[in-house]
Amino acid sequence: MPKSDYKNMWVSVEHDGTSAASVGLELCCELRRLCDRTGDRLYAVLIGPLPEAEIQKIADCGVDGILTVRGTGYDFPNIDAWTNAFTVLCRRYRPSAVFVGGTVFGRDFAPRFAIRLNTGCTSDAMQLDWDPETTDIQFIEPAVGGKIMAVITVPELRPQIGTVRPGTFRYAPTGKRPALERIDELIDFDPAAIRVRPLRFTPDENDPELDLSDADCIVCVGNGLKDSEHLERYRTLARLLGGKIGCTRPLYDRGILPYKLQIGQSGVMVKTKLYISFGVSGAVNHTAGVDADVFVAVDRNPDAQIFSYCDYGIVGDMDEVCDELIAQLRAKMAASV
Repeated sequence: MPKSDYKNMWVSVEHDGTSAASVGLELCCELRRLCDRTGDRLYAVLIGPLPEAEIQKIADCGVDGILTVRGTGYDFPNIDAWTNAFTVLCRRYRPSAVFVGGTVFGRDFAPRFAIRLNTGCTSDAMQLDWDPETTDIQFIEPAVGGKIMAVITVPELRPQIGTVRPGTFRYAPTGKRPALERIDELIDFDPAAIRVRPLRFTPDENDPELDLSDADCIVCVGNGLKDSEHLERYRTLARLLGGKIGCTRPLYDRGILPYKLQIGQSGVMVKTKLYISFGVSGAVNHTAGVDADVFVAVDRNPDAQIFSYCDYGIVGDMDEVCDELIAQLRAKMAASV
């Protein structure tokens, strides 16, 4: 079947039955921009019902329609039923592209239904573009250890499937479209064919210090940190700035800070007003995960790659610079009392 027979773009909106995952909303906002260029309609696809208030949040992202799947086999998230549902839907409606949030669950089921549809699946795109000549979506992401930015396309097969990690795009609702199409599909899956069973569930600890998504300022500490005893000054600086502390992968590997604070392609994507890095080399795997209004970098190496990305660079000892910043902030705060 020619690829011109495939129309419209879909976003899989993952949810827990109560609220939509943020990555689905972010993708809907970004794909609205892309569909405005391609002329495609944008649909959010839900497995199982959601409260109407959450449906309206999805509608506010500018989708043209919401497709909801109901039936047996969806009592708990499982790869078997979800893979079958998207395989059936894609064969029935022939979307041009399907985007899935790069969660643990999404990264598992997206390539599975791609295989069943005999098409390609790109993982963890950092940027999405569209080629009007070929009508192919361009999935742009770091490659070769972050040394280059690769442009990946699916030139022949459809649908084009890709996963995008949470935080890659901004949640920026554009408002409801004039008419929202609502589609309900009944797709049953035999529960006996589900190969996994939930044994127990332990929710993540809700520690606000481990959530960087709402931080207006982030102080990121890199592998230049000597040891964990030197970390407290950076925590102090973050507190004085009303922000939070983050790290690069080496600090997580060294057991100094937890994984939830790791920033970059293999950690969390952050969007913040002020980002200050200390002792961060500047590999694209890290910088690709940073979106900041103001980016300040501190490193003793004047040739460090990080200085190619920042707005302001300071060459010097990271501990000394941090201590000076703390002293200046405390002096300013004392003077204002």
